[in-house]
Amino acid sequence: MAEPPVPIPQHEGRPLLAVFSATFLVRFAFGITVAILAAYISSQSNALDEGTVGTVGIIAALSPAGEFSTVLFAGAAADRYGRFPILFLGIGSAAVIFLLLGLTRDPTLLAAANLGYGIASGAILASSLALVADFSGLSERGFEMGRFDAMSLSGWITGFAFGLFIKGAVPNSSLGLAFLLGAAILAAGLACAVLLTRGQPARRGRAAYSFREVARHVFRRSVLLVTLPWLAIYMLIGTVLVFLASAVSGAKISTVELAALIGVGGLVLILTQPLFGRFADRFGRIRMMGVGATGFVLLMVFASLIVAFGAVLPLLIGIGASVVLTLIYGPAALAALTDLSHEVGRATTMAIYSLTISVGMFAGLIASSQLYSHLGNTGLYIFFGALAVTVAALTAARFRELGGALDRPMIPAR
Repeated sequence: MAEPPVPIPQHEGRPLLAVFSATFLVRFAFGITVAILAAYISSQSNALDEGTVGTVGIIAALSPAGEFSTVLFAGAAADRYGRFPILFLGIGSAAVIFLLLGLTRDPTLLAAANLGYGIASGAILASSLALVADFSGLSERGFEMGRFDAMSLSGWITGFAFGLFIKGAVPNSSLGLAFLLGAAILAAGLACAVLLTRGQPARRGRAAYSFREVARHVFRRSVLLVTLPWLAIYMLIGTVLVFLASAVSGAKISTVELAALIGVGGLVLILTQPLFGRFADRFGRIRMMGVGATGFVLLMVFASLIVAFGAVLPLLIGIGASVVLTLIYGPAALAALTDLSHEVGRATTMAIYSLTISVGMFAGLIASSQLYSHLGNTGLYIFFGALAVTVAALTAARFRELGGALDRPMIPAR
């Protein structure tokens, strides 16, 4: 286990503010994309037919495809050349790509831009996670990773809510304005990050970095058992984010009302994720990962019941409780991954988080859209069941790897 970095003076905590801000903004922009992408591609804001669902799923999946295919190289670059240069390059590229997205509706150009945005997202996430790991000690990693997860997830959700608001408030012909606004937000975020990190060390690793060494850091069994459950979790998240806006169009709730509800959910994330991270510090990583995995399995059960019987109140309550439990997984697993990383290859190791969630987004969008297009509700039952089994099996394997013993708390429980 790597030694925790030397604590830094309080006035040098500004890099974390830059990281959290950049993470929130890039996920906010991505949330806007997935909220309006289906309507933007099809030029209609109503429910999609089953044939269009498959096309939208493929184009939307290109962003996570770009992220997972390049993020390990971004992590290696952050280890070699420094965290901040890669972070700034990612934010700047994302801003330019968002500008391009707002200027075209050509499916081929949208696909290419979405692919490029995924590449930029991977650079931002790999360098950001490494910086959080650099500036957090062993006894506070859960808390800091909880703050990071709060910014990441709340950025997605509030961006999605904002995209829904735009989708319901402006005509379809004006949806490109949302991308242009996103480009301006990202450009402002880049300027703030540069100012906040002025004079900070680059925190470079080695001058050279071979792929064999990258693979040695990343594809260890212990690392994979911590990160692969994210694959299943983000398969679900990607599916929900892309198709929820169109699915709700036939319901009685308006998109603006749905946006407000989702915005409240983003606020809940900001408040709860640091707390859940503190739980991982006090009670141990694997305990909290187990709680989160249990919540996810229950979430899949309730999701299947809602498909079968509709959104009745008891099932909605069950969904809400399951989501809260599932959210415990992220901070604990991120802290565990940092515990397993080595400072010289930290950005590369932390990039496996981005790799698994982006693969999950890609695979989830493709699998769910194709299963539903060909099998209808039966395809959704297969999808939810496979996710539940995957998370349960991987968590059990991690427990067996630890010899059936629960890891000790990082700080005493009180």
